[in-house]
Amino acid sequence: MGPLVTADWLLAAAGGITVLDASYYLPNEGKDARAIFLGGHIPGARFVDIDAVSDQASALPHMLPAPAAFAQAAGALGISNHGRVVVYDQRGIFSAARLWWMYRVFGHDDVAVLDGGLPAWVAAGGALETGAPAAVMPATFTAGFRPEMVRSLAEMLANLETKAALVLDARAAGRFDGTVPEPRAGMRGGHIPGARSLPFSEVLENGRMLPKEKLRARLAAAGVDGGRPVVTSCGSGVTAAVLSLAMLVAGLPEAPIYDGSWSEWGSRDDTPVEV
Repeated sequence: MGPLVTADWLLAAAGGITVLDASYYLPNEGKDARAIFLGGHIPGARFVDIDAVSDQASALPHMLPAPAAFAQAAGALGISNHGRVVVYDQRGIFSAARLWWMYRVFGHDDVAVLDGGLPAWVAAGGALETGAPAAVMPATFTAGFRPEMVRSLAEMLANLETKAALVLDARAAGRFDGTVPEPRAGMRGGHIPGARSLPFSEVLENGRMLPKEKLRARLAAAGVDGGRPVVTSCGSGVTAAVLSLAMLVAGLPEAPIYDGSWSEWGSRDDTPVEV
């Protein structure tokens, strides 16, 4: 199982896969992902609130939790270290990539994103189930931690000096430029100095990942050639994961994610900003 699976593949799967709905909506969208899940989801799927499975001591949204907290959340879903996991979201590819990345950060590689999400499942003839899923038997999940897949504020500040890594920003172009307001109150507009803009929507078409060669061309246009290391960033570490997923699908070296992203950088008064 690669990092991306199709709805047809999931329909034909023989079982033994835990399907997770990791849908998330921005604060200004006014949607309740859990309520939408209860109204219709892939049969047997379980809902994961990425705000709940996060560092509850942090004022920043859905920051990575401690390994033990993640292990508890995964085990409560019946997922062990040997379990196969497919993650989707309700609009195509958006927040599913964030949970995919989280599982891999904590040492679990047998996880994939459903290309096209719930709309692709429905288009392929997949049935929907309503209401709360049945209870599952908890499992034991032991979380490791791969620090090389995450970047901190201190590391991002150091990169301003070294310029060792290219920072790729997944937010919409207007947010990157500072010409439209941020969806979260108190955020400055603009971007990390030296960063390049690649809105996550530009690696997708109709909610699905572009084919490999088109991905490579789009990434190359943004300055990604497989030589210089890349760090992805976005508003709060969600759509940055879409770019990291796209790089992997394109056969390029994997990009770590700046977990705090613009929610951290843009809310401080000691971080430089370009517009």
